[in-house]
Amino acid sequence: MAEREADRSADGVPGFEECGRPDAAGQAGTGHAVIRDILARLPDAPGVYRMLDARGEVLYVGKARSLKKRVAAYARPSGHSMRIARMIAATASMMVVTTATETEALLLEQNLIKQLRPRHNVLLRDDKSFPDILVRTDHPFPQVMKHRGARRHRGRYYGPFASAGAVNRTLNQLQKAFLLRSCADSVFENRTRPCLLYQIRRCSAPCVGLIDREAYAALLRDAEEFLKGRSSRIQKQLHEEMLAASAALEFERAAALRDRIRAMSQVQSAQAINPRGVTEADIIALHQEAGQACVEVFFIRAHQNWGNRAYFPRTGAGAEPGEVMEAFLAQFYADRQPARLVLVSVMPDNPDLVAAALSQARGRRVILAVPGRGEKRALVDHALRNAREELARRLSESATQARLLEALAEAFGLPAPPRRIEVYDNSHVMGRDAVGAMIVAGPEGFEKSRYRRFNIRGEDVTPGDDLAMMREVLTRRFLRLQKEDPARESDAWPDLVLIDGGAAQLAAATAALAELGIDDVEVIAVAKGVERDAGRELFHRPGRPPMALPFRDPVLYYIQRLRDEAHRFAIGAHRARRGKAVSASPLDDIPGVGAARKRALLAHFGSARAVAQAALSELKAVPGISDRMAETIHAHLRR
Repeated sequence: MAEREADRSADGVPGFEECGRPDAAGQAGTGHAVIRDILARLPDAPGVYRMLDARGEVLYVGKARSLKKRVAAYARPSGHSMRIARMIAATASMMVVTTATETEALLLEQNLIKQLRPRHNVLLRDDKSFPDILVRTDHPFPQVMKHRGARRHRGRYYGPFASAGAVNRTLNQLQKAFLLRSCADSVFENRTRPCLLYQIRRCSAPCVGLIDREAYAALLRDAEEFLKGRSSRIQKQLHEEMLAASAALEFERAAALRDRIRAMSQVQSAQAINPRGVTEADIIALHQEAGQACVEVFFIRAHQNWGNRAYFPRTGAGAEPGEVMEAFLAQFYADRQPARLVLVSVMPDNPDLVAAALSQARGRRVILAVPGRGEKRALVDHALRNAREELARRLSESATQARLLEALAEAFGLPAPPRRIEVYDNSHVMGRDAVGAMIVAGPEGFEKSRYRRFNIRGEDVTPGDDLAMMREVLTRRFLRLQKEDPARESDAWPDLVLIDGGAAQLAAATAALAELGIDDVEVIAVAKGVERDAGRELFHRPGRPPMALPFRDPVLYYIQRLRDEAHRFAIGAHRARRGKAVSASPLDDIPGVGAARKRALLAHFGSARAVAQAALSELKAVPGISDRMAETIHAHLRR
């Protein structure tokens, strides 16, 4: 084996061995010859390999039951797809690491793919967490709430739901059906009379004692039974209670029970698919067309559909369905718990290995299957139909976007349709809490994961000076680009920069770029007309007279959308910064005062001002505050 050295790249995973270094002349070979040379030094053991180009960029990350046998396939001069052939031709070196098992290799491979984003791998580009419904168990009257992220709170979790909207709809109907509280503990503890939710029959008002603990617990049990899919018994019981109340001439109570039954029915009807024979499953369907892929995921829990979401993984143009499905499952469940039954439209490559990895993630056996008939097949077909329709819409939008970019290039005389457009805007209130914002758009529309915000912090920036703010933002942005990618080989460099403003803003932007030695990035300033009417924009370009586009030109509408999106993002960033500044407390800066001590101080004194005015003896009387900490707080606030 080659000399062993720990890899210190961004993934932070040590233990890789690098093979195929450049020769003494500093020139690295590429292709099959390099791979054949590396092959002789590879072990017959499971592990993960990386293929790198001459610049050290990762081309591909793969796993293998036997590194030697797997890499031997790349040493053959023929029999490869176009995608794999291009990858082999660019390979100058490889890095390998052995693992104890092939399952470990699969998990490590997918972690590295998500971190390094190699261009030839199948990559899941959306890894947002899914929301749950949390029933807290740390309070006498448990709160039912939406929860996203790590499950750190004490309580019972029901999910995942595909979107926040699906959770909100379910919570809304649960309030109507079971009258459970949704307010925070601080609100609950300080109520002296029922809130509006009680008045509109969405809460039983436990905060003011209008329901006792046992009765509330009964409502909570019914709600959890409903979330577990056992709704028939509850609806039957409520129906009997409604008839009894009506017979006893308690018409108001009968109407309330009727509303609860109706709310439960609305939840079930809104979920559309409610399979009788499938208690818990994840339905995953893949459709590929025109070099792109769509994976539709449905969540079935407690015989109910808890929503669906479409994903568009990058497939590297040429990946087979089994490879795409394997990569998607491994990356999708890298930080999520799978259902006990995962139904797929196409079996992934290495199904036993994938099933073992999913079982390891769940902590119990997970069944991976392609159903052939019956209700399960109907569920997969429904998901596949959704995937097909979602991909058709995306392809249509991409074609429209491509035509817009071509028209944009023609309207402004650009050498080619831009692949990356960056739009900049600033937001502040009389110079305070100033924020610069950058949005990114390209052939696939808005790329929100690449948006950036800049807190204006330059000492030489006069509050309210928009030109100085623009110079600072562009200087920081492109100075970082020059450091991270001086050769301009990545897609992080823009083809076109749009500035919200007129000739003055354009001059400030071009001056900032000129100071950095950048003169080959197209810059256009978008200024509103004299009366600031949409449709009368003037476009300023360096060394050219201002120009306008026809009133109904699609390119004009497109640029307006870009500018409005930048404006929206800038305002949101400014409001977030302003809100943080408003909620800041002098207690935040005291060494040793974290969230728990801050809560104790505010609970004891009522406000930060009262804490600042408190005597040392009063601070020492606060539970959880030691004498030494009280002295630190007292000295800091006095100073």
